[in-house]
Amino acid sequence: MCTLVSKYNVAGPRYTSYPTVPYWNQDQFSLKAWKSSLKQRFYERKDGRKISLYIHLPFCESMCTFCGCTKRITKNHDVETPYIKSLIKEFSMYVDLLGEKPIVSQIHLGGGTPTFFTPDNLSMLINGILMMARKPENVEFSFEGHPNNTSKEHLIVLNELGFKRVCYGVQDYNEKVQKAINRIQPYENVSRTTLTARSVGYESVGHDLIYGLPFQTKEDVINTIASTVKLRPERIAFYSYAHVPWIKGNGQRGFKDCDLPTAKQKRIQYEVGKMMLLDAGYEDIGMDHFALPNDELSKAKASGNLHRNFMGYTSRKTNLMIGLGVSAIADSWYGFAQNVKSVEAYQDLVNKTIFPVYRGHILTNEDLVIRQHILNLMCRFETSWEDDALYFPEIPDVLVKLKELEHDGLVNLYTHKIEVTEKGKPFVRNICLPFDLRLQRKKPDTKLFSMTI
Repeated sequence: MCTLVSKYNVAGPRYTSYPTVPYWNQDQFSLKAWKSSLKQRFYERKDGRKISLYIHLPFCESMCTFCGCTKRITKNHDVETPYIKSLIKEFSMYVDLLGEKPIVSQIHLGGGTPTFFTPDNLSMLINGILMMARKPENVEFSFEGHPNNTSKEHLIVLNELGFKRVCYGVQDYNEKVQKAINRIQPYENVSRTTLTARSVGYESVGHDLIYGLPFQTKEDVINTIASTVKLRPERIAFYSYAHVPWIKGNGQRGFKDCDLPTAKQKRIQYEVGKMMLLDAGYEDIGMDHFALPNDELSKAKASGNLHRNFMGYTSRKTNLMIGLGVSAIADSWYGFAQNVKSVEAYQDLVNKTIFPVYRGHILTNEDLVIRQHILNLMCRFETSWEDDALYFPEIPDVLVKLKELEHDGLVNLYTHKIEVTEKGKPFVRNICLPFDLRLQRKKPDTKLFSMTI
């Protein structure tokens, strides 16, 4: 395995979308085309106009140096109300565009730190959204909570609004590691918020862990996962730390490169952690997600309904996802659109009733085919082109590129399909690379992606 790690530890996308953001064709993107793709997707579906919402809440009181998200560091909570009013107005613009009240079946509050906002303000946000939409009985509402500031009132207010799932960022319990990433949170805080969520009525609690952090050792990972499984969260995301300081600037310069584990050490951390999770009864969902057998994510994998989008793996297919807030990305299946990243610019545009989109991509027919193949590989670890609609002329070239991976036991190649082996699952990003025609045709001249291992 270590030899394979050395061989395949290359820079590559995480494939939460295709095309990946650096390969969006912005020259052929227009707001008009994006709006058209949005309405096309909304009206072609036969499931009652369902949509998903991702709402980005960017404010944090302190900087976590491992974080690659768009955020605004401030202790000034006066920013809450104006920002929420802008979010509600942005959603009203989408409702006006669609021409009827959508059915909001999914909401995810991400950040930043959503629990930076007071419970009352979060209530104002969700009620403001739902006043302009229809809410089905079977909703999937979730939010990201910080263990240090998620109060019982936060949990109660959001639960009463339909939220049944919360995810806490844990990362690692070693104090030295926590100091390096500026994320000090004792186990007691995580335990308290986890148990409180269950007592309030949350059906699924998730913990986000990270391996490959500065100063982190195999023993740290063992201790963190041992502590985590005691609390029995329904979902565990076990992410590889993505060291991309050339993208995120000084936010990831709180430590030296030499403080990071080597690729070999990092892979050992993952393998040890994965084995502990499997031994504890968690199922391997894909790449970096694990869940208990009774969780919706495990059920979705078993039924073939697992999906992947900009938030990672999800138990429901995203038919149409609208992103609200700074940097949020919307997905119509036929196109992507991303909002501006400045809070001031975002609020100014929305206040003028201008969609705050600053870049995007309209998918070509080829893009749609490749997107489906990569989605199949990431969610079902196989893909096929027996259906002529999923065949593309470069298939023979893709198979040639996959021959070496087949030799290493990572994939099984057939005439009309490929399967990822159990041995190959940790290398699924590498297996997707030959399908990524945009990347294959124009290899990057500069650093764009984190390492795949």
